[in-house]
Amino acid sequence: MTPIVLQHGLFGFGEIRVGSYKLGYFHGIDRAIGERGHPVIISRVHPTGSVARRAAQLKQNILRQLSIIGRERERVVIFAHSMGGLDARYMITRLGMDERVRALVTITTPHRGSSYADWCVTHLGQRLGATKLLNLLNIDVEAVSDLTTASCARFNEAVPDAPGVKYFSITAARPWHRVPPFFFHSHQVIQSIEGDNDGLVSVKSAHWGEHLGTWPADHLHVLNKRLVIELKDPTGDMTPRYLEVLDRLCHEGLCDR
Repeated sequence: MTPIVLQHGLFGFGEIRVGSYKLGYFHGIDRAIGERGHPVIISRVHPTGSVARRAAQLKQNILRQLSIIGRERERVVIFAHSMGGLDARYMITRLGMDERVRALVTITTPHRGSSYADWCVTHLGQRLGATKLLNLLNIDVEAVSDLTTASCARFNEAVPDAPGVKYFSITAARPWHRVPPFFFHSHQVIQSIEGDNDGLVSVKSAHWGEHLGTWPADHLHVLNKRLVIELKDPTGDMTPRYLEVLDRLCHEGLCDR
C-alpha cells in the first residue's frame, strides 16, 4: 500500500516517547492511517528553521524511511500541516522530489502567508529587537520571516506546482470565542485583515490546488489537540475526516489500498 508521509508545522515535532507513552503530532491520526495498512512516515524537521532548511530535511527523512522499509521506488502521499505544506511544496519542486510524490494534501497551510506573521515581524522583531537578540544567540527563527505575506508571494512565484503531482488543500475556521485563549490576539489580527481563520491561518491563505473543504476547527484541533471545551455543536475527533480524504485519494487512483 502507498506510504503516507505526515509533515508537521512550525514549532512542531514528529513524535515524543516517554517510556511506553507516545505523543504524536498528528494525535491518533497516524495510528488510524497505519491501521489501514499504509506504511506511515512521520517526519521530523527543524521546528523554527527556514522553509528551504526544513524541506531538505523532509526529503532526507522520506528517502531514508523508504529505504528502511524497502520501498525505495514507491511514490508517497503527503499530509502536511501548516508550514509543513510549504516545506513539501518546496521539496517537490525545487529538490527534485516530484517523481517521488503522488499527491500533497495541505492542512491549514499559509500559502499566501499570514498577516499575523507580518505583525510579529513588525512589532516583535523590528520594534522590540527580538530578531537581533535571537540572531546573537544563534537561534534559527527564519520560519517567521518565511511566513510573512510578502515572503510567501515571492515563494509562490519561485515554487510553481509540479505537473505530475496532485495538490489538495483543507482550510479551517472558528469564531474567536471558540479558539484557545492564546489564539485570541492572532485571530483578531487575521480576522481584521484576511477574514475567517483558525486562529493562525486564514481560509483565504490556506486555499491551494483542489479545495477539499473548510473544517470547523482551530489550528490545533485539526490535529486532534482539543484545547477548548465544546458544549454546543462539538466538532470532536478529526480522525474520520483524514480517513475520508485518504479514501478519496485512493478512489481517484492516487494511492493504493
